Amino acid sequence: MAPPLLMLQDIHINLGSVPLLRGAELAVGAGDRICLIGRNGSGKSTLLKIAAGLLPVDQGTRFIQPGATIRYLPQEPDLSGYATTLAYVEAGMGPGDDPYRAVSLLYSLGMTGEENPTHLSGGEARRAALARALAPEPDLLLLDEPTNHLDLPAIEWLESELGRLRTGLVLISHDRRLLTNLSRSLIWLDRGTTRRVDRGFAAYDDWREELMAQEEAEHHKLSRQIAREEDWMRYGVTARRKRNVRRVGELADLRERYRDRNTVATGAKMAASEAEGSGKLVFVAEGVAKAYDRPIVRDLDLRVIRGDRLGIVGPNGAGKSTLLKLLTGQVDPDQGKIRIGTNLETVTLDQQRATLDPTRTLSDTLTGGLGDMVQVGDEKRHVIGYMKDFMFKPEQARTPVGTLSGGERGRVLLACALARPSNLLILDEPTNDLDFETLDLLQDMLADYAGTVLLVSHDRDFLDRVVTSTLAAEGDGRWTEYAGGYSDMIIQRKADLPSRAAAQAMAKSASSAKPAGVASSTKKMSFKDVDALKKLPDQIAAMQAEIAKLQRQLADPQLYAKDPKKFAATTDKLSKTEADLATAEERWLELEVMREAMAGA
Repeated sequence: MAPPLLMLQDIHINLGSVPLLRGAELAVGAGDRICLIGRNGSGKSTLLKIAAGLLPVDQGTRFIQPGATIRYLPQEPDLSGYATTLAYVEAGMGPGDDPYRAVSLLYSLGMTGEENPTHLSGGEARRAALARALAPEPDLLLLDEPTNHLDLPAIEWLESELGRLRTGLVLISHDRRLLTNLSRSLIWLDRGTTRRVDRGFAAYDDWREELMAQEEAEHHKLSRQIAREEDWMRYGVTARRKRNVRRVGELADLRERYRDRNTVATGAKMAASEAEGSGKLVFVAEGVAKAYDRPIVRDLDLRVIRGDRLGIVGPNGAGKSTLLKLLTGQVDPDQGKIRIGTNLETVTLDQQRATLDPTRTLSDTLTGGLGDMVQVGDEKRHVIGYMKDFMFKPEQARTPVGTLSGGERGRVLLACALARPSNLLILDEPTNDLDFETLDLLQDMLADYAGTVLLVSHDRDFLDRVVTSTLAAEGDGRWTEYAGGYSDMIIQRKADLPSRAAAQAMAKSASSAKPAGVASSTKKMSFKDVDALKKLPDQIAAMQAEIAKLQRQLADPQLYAKDPKKFAATTDKLSKTEADLATAEERWLELEVMREAMAGA
C-alpha cells in the first residue's frame, strides 16, 4: 500500500485554556476524496490549516510525502498586493506549471484576469482563489467552503472540475449535493477527535446514527439521561430527522396540490384570484418588466398564494434581489403591475448579520433586553428554553454575540426571525456558514411555518427539501416558474427543450411573415431545404460524436503539461463544434416546423 501524501497524527491544540483538538488525525492518499464533517466551531478549519502547514500545534506530528504539492483554499482569501487576478493566480504556480491553465481557469470562472483585486466582490474573490488553487493541478487539494459566495453555474462547474481531477482532495462544505457527488470517505470531527469511514457522504446520517447508538450504549451504565442531553445539545432532537421523513411526504403532497392548482387556474387566473378571498393572494405580477442598463425582468406573470414556498434561482447578477424588491413593493416596475396582498407581516433573514449587535449578549439579543422571556408569537417562553431549541447551551446566555462562530450567529438570526410574528418570510442565501444540524433546524422551521416563504439560495439540496416551486432566471430578463425543487426544475427544463426550440423557430418564422392584410400562402420548401432536412440528422449525430471525442481528450489531466498547443487547439475546436451543433439543431427545427406546416395545409 502506497504511503499517504499527508498524515496528521495525535494533533492537539488549545484555544486559550479550552482544548479544541484532542488527538485528531488525518491521512490522505493519492486520489482520495475526503469530506471533513463537524459542527460549526468544532475545529474543521483549524485542522485544515494545520494540514496546510499554516498553524503550529501544541502536540502531534505532521508528515508530507517528499516532493508532494499541496494547495489550500481558505474561507477568506487575501488578494492584497497583486495588480490583477491573473497575477494572483500565477503567483501560486510553480516553474513547471502551465501558465495557460491560469488563464483558462479564470475564463471558465467568468473572469478575464485583468480584474483589480481591490474591487472584487466576495464571489469574485472566491473564484480567483479557486483558480489559484486548481491551476497547478497539485497532488493534494485542501478546500475550505469552496462554494461560499458562488452561484449555481459556478458551483456546478466546480463540481465537474473537481470530479475530473485525479488529485487527492479534503473538502469542508455544507453543500450536501457537492459532498454526495464527490466524496468517497468521511472524517467526522467531534469533540476534538476524528473518526473515519471509507464511505461517501450519502452514508453520513446512517453512520452517525450508528456511532451515536454505540456511544449511548457505552454511557448507559453511567447516566442515560446525560447522554440524551448531550445528544440534544450537539445535534438537536433525534426525532427531528424522523419527522423529516414525514415532511418529505408532506412536501410531495404540497407540490402535487401546487401542480393541480396551476392546472385548474390556467386561463382563469382573475376569476380564481377573486374567488379566493382577502389575504389568500400574496403577490400577483402581470406583464411586469424592469430594466436598468439591461433587462432584469421581462414579461413576468407570477402568482404567489398564501402558504407557497417559492425558490428563486439564477446566476449572480441575474436580478434576484431586484425581483424581490419588485414583489415586495420596494421598487416600481417599468411596465405591468404588481398586486400585493393584504395584512402582510414580513420578516427578512439577514445573512449578512447586519442586524446583530456584537456587544449584546445572546440572551439580550433574543429578548430585546426586556428580561428573561422571549415573545414567540402569542406566547412567552423563557429564554433558556428557547435557546435550547436552537442548540445553545444555558451557559451561553451571557456570551456576547460577537464571539460566536458564523454558524452560531446564523442560529441566533433564525431564533430572532422565528420569534417575530410574520406571515411572509424572505430568506436571502440563508444557508451560508450553517452546519448540517442547523440546516435541519431551518428546514424544520420552514416545514412548521404557516405563512409564505420566498427563498433565494444556491444550495441545490436545500431547495429540493424546502420549496414547492422554483422561479428560475432563463437569461435576458426572462423568468420561468417550475413546480417542485431544483432537481424537478432540471428535469422539466430538459423535457421542455424541444418544445422551446420549436417555439423559438416558429416565432422566427412568424416574425419574417408578411404583414397582416397582405395576401400570403404557405411557404413551400425548396429542393435545398428538403435536402438539408434529410442530411442534418446525420450531420448533428456526427458533431455530437466529435464533441464527445474532444471532451474525452480534454478530460486527460496530463494534456495541459504534455502539449499546451494541442490543448488550446482542442479547446477551440470544441467551442466551434458546439456552436456549429447549436446552429444545425436550430436549422433542423426551423425546417421541421416548415414541413409540418405544409403537411397541415
